[in-house]
Amino acid sequence: MPHLIQPLDTEDPLGPLGPLPQEFAAIMRPELPSLIKEIGVEVTRAYPEYARLLDGPNGQAIRVGVEQSLASFVDLVAEPSSPTTLRDDMCRRFGRFEAYEGRSMDTLQGAYRLGARVALRRAKKVGQSYHLSPTLMLSFADALFTYVDELESLSREGFLEAQSQSGEHSEALRRRLLHLILAGRPAPGSAIADLCEQTGWTLPEEVTLIAVRAPAELDRLSADRDLLVDLSAPQPHLLVPGALDDARRSMLTQALPAGRMAIGLTVPTALACESLRWARRVLELVDSGVIEDDPLIRCEDHLLTLWLLSDPALLDQLAQRELAAVAGISATRRERLVETLRIWLDTRGTAAQMGALLDVHPQTVRYRMRSLETIFGDQLVDPESRFATEAVLRALRLRSRAAGTSP
Repeated sequence: MPHLIQPLDTEDPLGPLGPLPQEFAAIMRPELPSLIKEIGVEVTRAYPEYARLLDGPNGQAIRVGVEQSLASFVDLVAEPSSPTTLRDDMCRRFGRFEAYEGRSMDTLQGAYRLGARVALRRAKKVGQSYHLSPTLMLSFADALFTYVDELESLSREGFLEAQSQSGEHSEALRRRLLHLILAGRPAPGSAIADLCEQTGWTLPEEVTLIAVRAPAELDRLSADRDLLVDLSAPQPHLLVPGALDDARRSMLTQALPAGRMAIGLTVPTALACESLRWARRVLELVDSGVIEDDPLIRCEDHLLTLWLLSDPALLDQLAQRELAAVAGISATRRERLVETLRIWLDTRGTAAQMGALLDVHPQTVRYRMRSLETIFGDQLVDPESRFATEAVLRALRLRSRAAGTSP
């Protein structure tokens, strides 16, 4: 590709990414997915604390930030005037996160620079494949490390902002403690014990995690002092030691007056991340219309729904298997038969009782039931098959609430 090895323009050495030709982005972009994975492996190997964070509640947000930073570099090569608003915000968030974790900027700066070295190593291999000139590769290295300096500067802004707003240093330590607890069993017990000692927080045998809708603000005067809180995270959450009794619920209502919360199950402290995962899933089901919205929702009240809708893709496969017998029937007749089957499985009622629920004549119910017995055969007799069919129909009915359609 000889047009990529053109003489470099030296008239504007202070451009956004120096004198890299815009076509260079076409070579770089296909490398991004595998490069992101390679950088992730190298960084988590060199900085194990980031490996724990990627497995924790903010792992997805961190991955998106890394992808955004690398993609933005390529976008700026292709079009130097490309906006960087999302990238800038992500970098500042990374800096704020380091402050909240109680770390200095050294670890994040090291991770940035390690990522740049991995990217440069990849660029050298690609450059050899395309026979790019040494001058062009040197310009790439200069542009890359200039870009990394900019990322570090943005992150430092966020870091200093968080430090200035954080109040007591113990708050950062308490957030760090919360994140380590949520990291699960890989988190070293000694690190948790040290933070408990520094903050004066007693590690309980059981905890209850609460997912909160963003944005959320905590009234510290109303909140119990033993809460561990992170409302600045993309998905705000807090930890309550022990079970959530009436007094705790009243406290939360006062401390988060404008917040909408999902209360996870009370679990052993080692399973804190599971309690939070279930609470967040309840909020997702509220958003999709499956669960009715309320200022304070208990996972305990929706365990069956959580279970039935825990794996949408698997539900589709199971529904395809269990309802295969009616797959070839016309949509209208299939809908009537499936609804009749669901009512029968739910109630085991008489034709008259089922007719009242379906708003049809009992004789129509009897006709449909004979059809179902012919179509499904032993599937309605075998207890295991019947249970699987009932579970599928219940799950499909729950899911259909969100779409406003029939299961």
